Parts: sequence; C-alpha cells; structure tokens
Amino acid sequence: MSVRRLAAAQPESFAFSSATMEQARWWMAKYPPERKQSAVIPIMWLVQKQEGWVSEPAIRAIAALLEMATIRVLEVATFYTMFQLAPVGKHHLQVCGTTPCMLRGAEELKNVCKSRIGAKHAVSADGLFSWEEVECMGACVNAPMVAIDDYYHEDLTPDALEALMDKLARGEKIASGSATGRITSAPEGGPQVLTDPALYDGSLAKRITLPGLPEKV
Repeated sequence: MSVRRLAAAQPESFAFSSATMEQARWWMAKYPPERKQSAVIPIMWLVQKQEGWVSEPAIRAIAALLEMATIRVLEVATFYTMFQLAPVGKHHLQVCGTTPCMLRGAEELKNVCKSRIGAKHAVSADGLFSWEEVECMGACVNAPMVAIDDYYHEDLTPDALEALMDKLARGEKIASGSATGRITSAPEGGPQVLTDPALYDGSLAKRITLPGLPEKV
C-alpha cells in the first residue's frame, strides 16, 4: 500500500458546522460512552462532506471530540483511501483503472482528465474539478466507469465524460448510471431473457399447502 501523507499546506483551524456536529453526536450515541471512538470513521466522513477533504486541524478536532489520541485518528485518515488528505475540486472524479475498465477505455478517460484538469490530485484552475485513479469499484460489467462525487457513471466514452464535465461546469445536475441507457447490467439493447412481466408481477402465483404441516385441532 502506498504511503499517504497530509498536504503540506494546512488551514489554521477547523470547526464543525452545526449540522455536522448534530450528525456526529447521532453517530456517537450509537455506541456505549466508553466505545464512542468507534464512530471515528463516520465522523471523519462527515467532516470530509463538510470541507471536501480531511485537514490536520480537522483530525485534531475529531480526536478531541472522541477523546482519543490524535495519532489514532491520523492512522485512520492515512489508511483509508476514501479520505482525501489534500484539497479537491468542487467535483472530484475517481477514474477506475483496474483491468476491466482499462480494457474498455479507461486510459482515454484519464486522458480527458489530464487535458481538462491536469495531473492526478491537482485541482483545476477554476477550482471545479480534481481527479485521481482508483482501483476496482465493483462496476466491471459496465466498464469503463468514473465515480463523480458520490455517484457512478458507467459505459463511458471520452465524449460522454466530456459532456458530463461540461454540464457540471455550467452548474447543471447530471444523472448517474449508464451513459448508453443500459438497464443495470443488462446486455446492450436491453434484457434478452426473463422479459415476460408475468414472471415477476405475481400473476402466476398459486396458493400452496406446505407438506408435513400438523393437523388443526
């Protein structure tokens, strides 16, 4: 596993927003008081949703809230790649580079990111975008895919990715899922088996009697 370090430039301080603190308290209440440190991962995720990344002052604030050693929180932050340790763009792209996506065009998608954003982990000049290459995110059948913010975008081509980024740059919302309209993981062109609605709408159900049931008294 690669070494992950905190960004060289750090903010002077961090403060939980009222909404983040409310949710953090909710997570802490799920555990006995002596086990509240178990909430470190969800609280760190809340901090990242608030700030976009996890800074060193935020790590210290989480440690103080949970009454745990700062190094223990730092260990969590640097171990899990879901946590960003440096500032990211307003929209962060995670490009899958594992074999299925690579074979289906992930390299071309990375080239789009390089040309529009810059090097991996860099933030675009307008602050809108950043990107990184990640390992398999479990959408291999719809490769290649890119996770943008919290949602998967699948069956992508360079043009399709460019179109998504154009919409985001204009402040528009984008729809997650397949760029080709594929239904879940069905073949291109739509499902080819189990197409009769009667197979799953309950119309074929018949009342049955389980064998071996005791007789009613």
